[in-house]
Amino acid sequence: MNQILTRLGQWLPQAALLLFALLLALPVLALGASWLQFNAEAQDVLRQMAATVLPEYTWTSLLLCVAVALAVALVGMCTASAVTLFDFPGRRVFEWALLLPLAMPAYVVAYAYTDFLQFSGPMQVFLRDTFGLRGRVFPEVRNVWGAVWVFTFSLYPYVYLLARTALSERAAQLMEAARLLGAPLSRRIREVALPLARPAVAAGVALALMETLADFGVASYFGIQTFTAGIYKAWLVMDNRLAAAQLATLLLLTVALLLWLEHRAQQRMRFASLRGMRAGSAEAQPSRLHGARAVWAWLVCGLPVLFGFVLPVLFMLRPLVGGWDDLPWNSFVQWARNSFGLAGLSALLATVAALALGFAQRRQPTLLTRGAVRVVSLGYAVPGAVVVVGLLLPVGWLQEVAPESSVGYWVTATVLGIVWAYLVRFSAVALQSVQSGYARIPSSLDDSARMLGSTGASLLARV
Repeated sequence: MNQILTRLGQWLPQAALLLFALLLALPVLALGASWLQFNAEAQDVLRQMAATVLPEYTWTSLLLCVAVALAVALVGMCTASAVTLFDFPGRRVFEWALLLPLAMPAYVVAYAYTDFLQFSGPMQVFLRDTFGLRGRVFPEVRNVWGAVWVFTFSLYPYVYLLARTALSERAAQLMEAARLLGAPLSRRIREVALPLARPAVAAGVALALMETLADFGVASYFGIQTFTAGIYKAWLVMDNRLAAAQLATLLLLTVALLLWLEHRAQQRMRFASLRGMRAGSAEAQPSRLHGARAVWAWLVCGLPVLFGFVLPVLFMLRPLVGGWDDLPWNSFVQWARNSFGLAGLSALLATVAALALGFAQRRQPTLLTRGAVRVVSLGYAVPGAVVVVGLLLPVGWLQEVAPESSVGYWVTATVLGIVWAYLVRFSAVALQSVQSGYARIPSSLDDSARMLGSTGASLLARV
């Protein structure tokens, strides 16, 4: 009997976590189940799109992803290296200022740049009137490369934040050993410090790419034919929700491949870093920069903040000058309260879920737990409206089977459905951050804690 209770106690927490993972993955699984339904009209829509527009959608999405991946990796890594490896005036300010673009949705940034820089915008009108220029002064903003610009300066904080954390906790004894072996600072940074951040950079790039693939606002406003635009076209223009769901599963397969490649990269570049080792090493402290080098550091850190936050905010504030009294401030307060409340609750639940799922995978890396974590991570690549469709599909099936059930009401008429959709959409962000942090904790610490009697929740809380 005791043996049965012991086994039950070991499996109950894992079963509860798997059930929670199933709830998060349910919309994704519902999209996959759409292929089990045969619908002649949906098949015709897919065949027509495959013969006409899907190749262009796929090529445009691929080009966008490659360009964004290279750009966010470069900007995020350079800024993270500047604020962690060097000391210069204003470094403390840049540490948090570099996160500000996360507060600006990419489609808002796209609108701000387009409104200010387009042919009829104030910038080109001013230049033509002042200098007597004719025609277009700046190249067209609304194209693929304009989207790359917007995504780069909107999404680089994903790479910056994870890389900064990894570099700030780098193994000080390795830097010290490289110095004793005669390696100059540039080589120590290139061959010791930066490789330690590669798992974090891979995780940040994966998040940026999933955000790019799921975007519809920038693609729609710029007139770019991406795969996500094809999903919306199948749903809204061709009025076939099933075809849209099936196209969304193809996007999920691409993201699953991306996550697998990122996981393989992290497995080959796993580094453990003990926080306590940096305190006693002077080499772990940032190198002081002066003169021209400090100016370069300022430019490296200041330009992303300028392009990703300061300029878009100024562009949007310009039309409001002189019209502040006409704004519905009371409504703004209520909207802000609702937004912050939903965001705070969703962030808290997503963090708790990520800690629990990441710990379960670390503690028992079975095929089941790894698969559950990967499926949960797929939700971030699904456009928000498609997540809602995936959420409503199983609810609709349940209502057909059990008409008396009140599940449909709780999901569609209360805040529960919104929070559920947010968790499905954004749990991957928390998971990537948590797993990047777990990768830097030596597994020997877990073994030592178990030998000292810490298991389960105690091990999670203390180690």
